[in-house]
Amino acid sequence: MKYLYIVDHFCNFPRSEYGGIWNVIAEDDNECFDLIKEYDQGFNEDFYVNLREKVVNSRTYALAEDVESGVVESFTT
Repeated sequence: MKYLYIVDHFCNFPRSEYGGIWNVIAEDDNECFDLIKEYDQGFNEDFYVNLREKVVNSRTYALAEDVESGVVESFTT
């Protein structure tokens, strides 16, 4: 079963004042974390320490269909 994760993205000022959001389809928390890191390509590496907690505490929704895992949409500032 796969899930849609809606993960809050937050970087401290001065890098970002607003943060953002990651929408990810993944089988579990570990895959979601890995997909975000891969997609981000190290840009927000300083904040990966908090990313796992953000993934675990994210809103998740079970998907009715088996679709490909990946980052569906991201909005980060």
